[in-house]
Amino acid sequence: MADADLSAAPRSSHPHPFAAPGYGKRTAPDQAPRRRGDFAHLRAREASIAAFIDRLPDGAAMDAKTLAAHLADYGQAACRTALTRLSEAGHLRRVTERIQGDSGSRHWVTRTYFSRTARDDEWWEAFLTRGVQPQPQPQPQSADQPPSPRPPRRARSRAYLLLAAIGRIDPRMTLSAAECRALEGLVAQWLDLGAGDEEVVRALTAGLPAEVHSAGALARRRLTDKMPPERAPEPPTRRPLRILEWSVCRTPGRPEALPGGLCRDCRGETPAERRPDPAAVRARADGIRRLVRAVARGAALPS
Repeated sequence: MADADLSAAPRSSHPHPFAAPGYGKRTAPDQAPRRRGDFAHLRAREASIAAFIDRLPDGAAMDAKTLAAHLADYGQAACRTALTRLSEAGHLRRVTERIQGDSGSRHWVTRTYFSRTARDDEWWEAFLTRGVQPQPQPQPQSADQPPSPRPPRRARSRAYLLLAAIGRIDPRMTLSAAECRALEGLVAQWLDLGAGDEEVVRALTAGLPAEVHSAGALARRRLTDKMPPERAPEPPTRRPLRILEWSVCRTPGRPEALPGGLCRDCRGETPAERRPDPAAVRARADGIRRLVRAVARGAALPS
């Protein structure tokens, strides 16, 4: 299997679903090449779920219910907790964006940006609010393992990574590393013609027979026969309006108001204006006691 990752949890044999068009996973830009120790700084459960998410193509559903259905070892509560910790560690942010559809109308979509390379709040704020990509940050090292020199590894192309992830969408189309390299050029042509990741995945997984004997041969035939036509260039569009949103309680806000991707209540903080003044509480209680005593004595109530 292409670039197998032993840390990933066992998955369901059913194809991993895509979210509605425009929704689902979005890969953050400017990431370091994938390597085995990418999530060594996380707990075992979070590292396993992060490795699984990292292999999913753009547009894949990333909600806790869908993840739990495809990760045999974890339920929905565990997946929700893992998403929270991945956000705190700087690997993901949930964002509501206003985009323009094919008909020209503008509507809101909700996407989850995932970064294999952990980012701090400053990076996410710059990317989500201004579209700026700050300088890459160093990959965190495991606490119990000293840093060691790694041999250079050739960065994989978007086409190769998309092919390598097909097996997670539908296990019948699992491709080997050699098959991914052989088909990489065909997928690159699709992408150059303007096709999105969802279109490539749909072409390779839609209407499959009950049993696929040669995934590589079938993928080559479909990529060749269904090659899309050249498309007219799209007119430039304005940068979409983005509002950060926490995936657990769905609280919206600007990035600077949601450090770690969490709202104030999820972080266990209480706004100062909502905290009662102890002196005012005591004065209020003393007043009530005086009224009760006055009523018990039958005295006239103070005006």
